[in-house]
Amino acid sequence: MYKVLVMDGVSEKGLEPLRNESEIEVIIGNKMTEDELVAVIGEYDAMVVRSATKVTPRVFDHASRLKVVGRAGVGVDNIDLNAATQHGVLVVNAPDGNTIAATEHTIAMMLALARNIPQAVAKMKNGVWDKKAFLGVELRGKTLGIIGLGRIGSAVARRAQALEMDIVAYDPYITEEKAESMGIKLATLEELFPVADFITVHMPKTKETYHMLDERAFAMMKEGVRVINCARGGIIEEEALYKYMKEGKVAGAALDVFEKEPNTDSPLLELNNFIATPHLGASTAEAQLNVAVDVAEEIVEALQGKVVRNTVNIPSISPEVMVKVKPYLKLAEKLGKFQAQLVEGRVTKLEITFSGDLAGEEVKPITTALVKGFLDPILQETVNFINATLLAKNRGISIAQTVNGRANGYASLITLKVISDKGEKTVSGTLFRDNDPRIVMIDGYRIDAVPEGYMLYVPHIDKPRIIGPVGMLFGEHNINIAGMQVGRKEVGGKAIMMLSVDAPVSEETLKAIAEIDGVQEVKFVSL
Repeated sequence: MYKVLVMDGVSEKGLEPLRNESEIEVIIGNKMTEDELVAVIGEYDAMVVRSATKVTPRVFDHASRLKVVGRAGVGVDNIDLNAATQHGVLVVNAPDGNTIAATEHTIAMMLALARNIPQAVAKMKNGVWDKKAFLGVELRGKTLGIIGLGRIGSAVARRAQALEMDIVAYDPYITEEKAESMGIKLATLEELFPVADFITVHMPKTKETYHMLDERAFAMMKEGVRVINCARGGIIEEEALYKYMKEGKVAGAALDVFEKEPNTDSPLLELNNFIATPHLGASTAEAQLNVAVDVAEEIVEALQGKVVRNTVNIPSISPEVMVKVKPYLKLAEKLGKFQAQLVEGRVTKLEITFSGDLAGEEVKPITTALVKGFLDPILQETVNFINATLLAKNRGISIAQTVNGRANGYASLITLKVISDKGEKTVSGTLFRDNDPRIVMIDGYRIDAVPEGYMLYVPHIDKPRIIGPVGMLFGEHNINIAGMQVGRKEVGGKAIMMLSVDAPVSEETLKAIAEIDGVQEVKFVSL
């Protein structure tokens, strides 16, 4: 008999997949402190949580029977994934359960924005009949600019097309062919901003997308544009939005998310043409039921030893294969994340080559880890070991996996070539003694860099007075250099510098490095 602890008021109807199994006993838990949870967790084989219960390393330390933790929702910030993996506990979530809810909320916000519905309701409730004050606009024939064509962005596009809107979209990780098959025109942000009557955001919050819609972006936008964000707070720079709404260039805005939440004192709330909701994107009865059902079904599959779709921390593979490939999974994921932050342009293909000792092993899980690492920093939806290759395929990114017995002097080598419309970039990595991951080659330049923390990639001309000025700049900005590697092929030709630093590097510092004579490019990478 398996015992499943259910916390945080998960939908009772959504627990039916668990209750329908004769070998599973469901226990509904009350709100617990960490000490209380630690005291009882050893009795359970599985646990279901929403966002309130924190599953900490200490909880996992005492979870002697625990096999799987299910998050009835998307985010798993309240579950320590490293501790779960170390204890062999599977973590599953429900990434698709709220897609329709978030999509429909976006459409609702767009319609409300176009027709001034919240403002009109407020006046009516105050006893004022003011028909002339709320002249709206129609959606038909307008251009909708969608930033991010993931699950939700694509679903919004389909519904907007039914409203007879023209769709132009920005997503550097979907191919022209895929977009064309959806009836969508791809564009750069610089092309999208001047033509879109409405702009909706569906991107994850990353260092690349943080304040993506800033003063420069608003300056490029069409006069009278209306902006919607039901994705993540922080993608829109709220001060810039306020400025351009006050000036009249932005005719209206609708936000479901803010950079800091909860937020009831934003200056935006003072503006008559601004509407907001308190992060309601996934707040429907159906979505809450869907995520509960999805995660309950996942837990049943996991307890019965079947393949689980939405694993967050580890792939579902046999123990025998796992023993051999596990040391390489971290390396592969780091290589993918590293490449995602270096590559430019629209990615069309990932070519992965396994050399040396790896040539005789089952490398598919390593490929999956690499693809997961590549997509994770750039997509809004949850990327895991089950859906990574499918998400790549859905964006028109092909994946080629080959093996090669030669490893260029290393016992084993993983090489990832990323091909985009702006060229190719190749990175190779290996494991040193004690499974120590290293990046050993970038575009044919030999290097020895530990893929972790904060890193800088600086291609430059091989000549004096490059390394010194870079070090001086870091000193002036009080950033400590933890390590530095330089690789070159010939004296006086092109070289690359890899630096590991102890803190994030500001745009100001990056710009100053780029202006050093001989420096060709600067990329900041966070691993």
